[in-house]
Amino acid sequence: MLFMSGFASGPLASVDEEGMAPGYLATVHALKNPSPKIVYDEYNHERLPPGDPSKRAFAYFVLSGGRFVYASLIRLLVLKFVLSMSASKDVLALASLEVDLSSIEPGTTVTVKWRGKPVFIRRRTEDDIKLANSVELASLRDPQPDEARVKNPEWLIVIGVCTHLGCIPLPNAGDFGGWFCPCHGSHYDISGRIRKGPAPYNLEVPTYSFLEDNKLLIG
Repeated sequence: MLFMSGFASGPLASVDEEGMAPGYLATVHALKNPSPKIVYDEYNHERLPPGDPSKRAFAYFVLSGGRFVYASLIRLLVLKFVLSMSASKDVLALASLEVDLSSIEPGTTVTVKWRGKPVFIRRRTEDDIKLANSVELASLRDPQPDEARVKNPEWLIVIGVCTHLGCIPLPNAGDFGGWFCPCHGSHYDISGRIRKGPAPYNLEVPTYSFLEDNKLLIG
């Protein structure tokens, strides 16, 4: 009987002695007619059961190694970030300032620059010291005794920035013999304390120390 592919209304095609219908491909016939004669190649098709004890050590090694590499990368990124925020050598050099006081005459004020801000260094006379200590604390807007603002009564060191809006006051000026801010009329006395005008606080005293009799370290 003539074999024809596709749908047919008649009976199926006859088969030969091998059990294969004429005109069928071998793979098609194998799928349609499973036979124990077909032997499948199991080479490289072995599947190990989950959690095979022989593979656990390798799995742990891979996982541990991956976590170690990941932690190392995170640590490196954190270190780079922290180091990028650290001050440079130029900035660290400006963190402190050494000043020679031997050339400053009594009754005069010298201005130096520290951390981008002016610092007033005033060598006070005996009259200046007496005047600073004669002020009644109750009359001050920001009460501070003079001895709390100096380490050596002869030397007054303050940051030269007005506490009102950040202007730079003029030394040896104002109604109290200290500093006068021309921006809004704040007057500071010989101890750098606000006595008149809109400024709310006294001039700030920076961190400083005396290295020798004529050496000052600011910062």
